[in-house]
Parts: sequence; structure tokens; C-alpha cells
Amino acid sequence: MTETTARPEETVLPHTIRRVRHETRRRALTVTATKMLTPRMKRVHLAGDMEGFASLGADDHIKLFFADTAGGTAMRDFTPRAFNVAAGTIVIDFALHEAGPATSWAAIAEPGATLEIGGPRGSAVVPDDFDWYWLIGDETALPAIGRWVEGLRAGVPVLTAVAIGSRAERQAFATSALWTGLWAERDVDGGDDAATLLRLLDSQALPTGDGFVFIAAESTVARALKARIAERGHPKASIKAAGYWKRGEADAHERIED
Repeated sequence: MTETTARPEETVLPHTIRRVRHETRRRALTVTATKMLTPRMKRVHLAGDMEGFASLGADDHIKLFFADTAGGTAMRDFTPRAFNVAAGTIVIDFALHEAGPATSWAAIAEPGATLEIGGPRGSAVVPDDFDWYWLIGDETALPAIGRWVEGLRAGVPVLTAVAIGSRAERQAFATSALWTGLWAERDVDGGDDAATLLRLLDSQALPTGDGFVFIAAESTVARALKARIAERGHPKASIKAAGYWKRGEADAHERIED
């Protein structure tokens, strides 16, 4: 697998990740509806000026801007769960897991509330031409995982393995792909996400053919998961891993390199 910046005149090889840059600007949006998907995941629908908005990758990130306690502005990264440029709408899912400006805002958000967003600056477009997909993470990865599962082509095998607080946090996705969902539930399996997810994955044979693995979780967990998948012989070039958060740090997001 290779990575490239898209050029219309070039022939794109199989399994090529295209990196596409977007023009960005801040947008002021208004909440139109909210819904508790699970006890700790809240879906927020927003509407406003979405002209020119683009998000081509399932794990793209936009910036959300919140007022902080010191009177300044705090920025947090979130995945666009769904959007419709023509209708001027976007959907964002919030994992209500710990104190912070995003959780504080989302917990009380209701129709009429406002929010500013920016981005995404670019997309890493993973092609839907692999033989299979593994998507692994914790609650913070569920918006990207859900968007990915729902967008895959009919019949392609996709396995998801997600660490959640309890069975009540499981989500269902409408998809034409051949989806298998595995869940590590902390109230039963313990709070060590790396250990429980590794046990889940070790119970699964790597499929044959060319596969793509996506990992997003707390940084140390994502690093451990990537290392295990590579140890099992999967090509590192076909693994994309990110630390969506880092224990003890605010707004920590990093790409997990070798």
C-alpha cells in the first residue's frame, strides 16, 4: 500500500491512500436536535452554512471551539459522523466520558444552542478495495468506526473490536458489509483496554488476502494494538493507528508511528 496526494490525471494503484487537502474556515452552527444513543454517547444534529464543507475520510477530524473556564477558547478534535452539504447539516457524536469543555457543552446541549467548527484540513481516503477490514478502538473511535462500517461496499468482511464501559454502550450500524462486532466491556472484562482488546483480537485469525487495520484509542493502547497486529505478520503499511487521547493530557491527538 502506498500513500499519495491526489492528481486527477494519474492512475491510482490498488490500496493507495489518497491525501486530499481542503480549504477551511470556521462555521457557526445551531443545534437542531439531540439524542442519547447510549447512556454515555450523545448525538447532536447541527445546521447552518455548510457550503464548501468536505470530509472524504471516515476518520477525518474537525475542530470544535468551546469557551473555557479562563474566558478563552478551547479546541477539541471530533469526527463528522454524517453531513449533508446541500441541506446544511452535520451530525457529531459525543462520548460523555470525563470532565472537559466538550463533555460539559454536549451534556447540556439542546436545540437552539450554538457551536463553531472548523476543518477538516484534509482527508486520508482509504480505498474500499481491500479484501477485509479490522477497525479497533474505544468509545472515542466509535463515530469513525460507525461511519466506516456504514460506508463499506456490500459483502466485504469487516470486524470491529471496541472497548466500552458496559453492554449498554454497544451500538448497531446499518451496513451492507459483512460486519462482525466484538465488544470488550469494562464492567465485566476489566478496565485494561489494551489487555482486553488484545485478548479479543488474539482469538481471531487474520483473514487471508489484503486487509486494512484501523486503530484509534488512548495513545498507549493504540500503540500496543498496532505492535501486536504487526507481530502477527500484517504489513505495517496497511495499519493506520492514532492516539485519540492521552491519559492525563488535554486535547492530545497523535498518529502512532513505528
